[in-house]
Amino acid sequence: MRFVDQVTIHARSGHGGAGCVAFRREKYVPKGGPAGGNGGRGGSVILMADKHLYTLLDLRYNPHQRAPGGEAGQGNNRAGKDGRDLIIRVPCGTMARLSEEGSLLGEVLTHGDQLMLVEGGRGGKGNTFFKSATRQLPRYAQPGEPGEEKTVLLELKMLADVGLVGFPNAGKSTLVASVSSARPKIADYPFTTLVPSPGVVRVEDYESFVIADIPGIITGASEGKGLGLRFLRHIERNAVLLFVIPVTSEDIFAEFRSLMRELNNYDPKLSDKRRFIALSKADLIPKEDYADRLARVRAKLDTNETVFLISAVTGFGLGMLKYELWNCVQEVRLGDG
Repeated sequence: MRFVDQVTIHARSGHGGAGCVAFRREKYVPKGGPAGGNGGRGGSVILMADKHLYTLLDLRYNPHQRAPGGEAGQGNNRAGKDGRDLIIRVPCGTMARLSEEGSLLGEVLTHGDQLMLVEGGRGGKGNTFFKSATRQLPRYAQPGEPGEEKTVLLELKMLADVGLVGFPNAGKSTLVASVSSARPKIADYPFTTLVPSPGVVRVEDYESFVIADIPGIITGASEGKGLGLRFLRHIERNAVLLFVIPVTSEDIFAEFRSLMRELNNYDPKLSDKRRFIALSKADLIPKEDYADRLARVRAKLDTNETVFLISAVTGFGLGMLKYELWNCVQEVRLGDG
């Protein structure tokens, strides 16, 4: 699969260059003093967020990331060259944890954010550094510091304004394809979507928001059944949640409660997010039943969620849904700001 949201890498920084032991030996300076330069600093391994990336696939095939070491100092007080830092570009929203301990090292959220995984070793001091009034000809220098080495688990939590929540085959992929430029795989069988698929929804000439098609949740996903935990992780950073439930479902209210239960079991904070409910596949029921079906569902849910009846196939209700989501996303963004 091209989308990879979790990978383990081995990061190793460069060692510092050794200091130099040297003395001045010009023709007319028979007893010149020390002239050994300092060693260069080793390169560090740094994580950087890049908005043009959406997967950790490259790191799956290149798990060993090693920065070069610093060069040794030279005579005539010439310092060694510093090792070049190794920049690892990852998608925005990537978290870094120590693989064994699980402790969080940090995260990079916006384009250009940087996080140092391992710092390069310092270069050793040359013998010039140790010169003093009582020690005029030091014949020793420092070795460079060794680099650091860590095994790091990188996890991507997709940054999207709106995340779709629903059971398999609820019509989420068709909805994303209808309102955005994304082209997720669409078929009439469950688990067609195996990886999150983001799409940009254009609202006006210069306005847009990102919607993410999250793979279908199954009962017990919060307990780790299937790939539930990996799916639910991507919902954490969505500003708005859109529950997609087929209008042809035998019990719409039971589906909604089941989805909410999985979210609350995974993280109770998810219940505080703004929520909408889209009753999909309206093209499968008669048009004269639209108003009655919508009214009955709204009355039975008796919640603060706004309910829409839509058809991603015919386009019915998509315009209103899109603008309501956009208004909600704007309110959330202003609230965060």
